[in-house]
Amino acid sequence: MQKSPSTSTASALIDARIAQLGDWRGEVLARLRAVITSADPGVTEEWKWDVPVWSHSGIICTGETYKKAVKLTFAKGASLKDPSGLFNSSLEGKVRRAIDVHEGDAVNEKALKALIQSAVALNTSS
Repeated sequence: MQKSPSTSTASALIDARIAQLGDWRGEVLARLRAVITSADPGVTEEWKWDVPVWSHSGIICTGETYKKAVKLTFAKGASLKDPSGLFNSSLEGKVRRAIDVHEGDAVNEKALKALIQSAVALNTSS
């Protein structure tokens, strides 16, 4: 993961959000973050709209937390192939797609990693 002064600040804000949640949502957000950063060594962590954002040549996805879900919203999700069927939210959108993870849900980390890599490939190709 690339680090710059602003990235370090963003990473600290993401750390703080995970700690602030203090429940299953923090654990899920931390796990998703680990998959995202391991999928792409060139990923940059940002903090926009009061949520974590992961980018590489453009936004890959955001990580929002709600009472009943942790949502990964892919900026160009509608343009990504999703053979494992991870997208389960915002399916009607013309641009974005999202993955809602609820308490107790298993996350297919291998498929998520592939989806992250596809998003990076799409960003770097345009």
